[in-house]
Amino acid sequence: MSKGERRKIGERGQVTIPKELRERFGIKGGDDVVIHEEAGKLVIERPVTREELAEGYRQRAQRTSELADEPEGVSTEANDHLGDAPEW
Repeated sequence: MSKGERRKIGERGQVTIPKELRERFGIKGGDDVVIHEEAGKLVIERPVTREELAEGYRQRAQRTSELADEPEGVSTEANDHLGDAPEW
């Protein structure tokens, strides 16, 4: 069992997130949160913003481009060191 502050659930199912945790995770009054079950536990987290999602896609596109260019460099390097492949 994890350590933490005990909170009482209100009649409408509401609970207050401790101030220290709100500050640490940048959660303010009026913010949206995502609540889901994970491995039998209730998890509350900030949703991914459009900006964070877009940045993730930009990074993935950049890495994909780098990986696509890599074989060309390897082939050129092999030709430089080994010469042309013999005709079999």
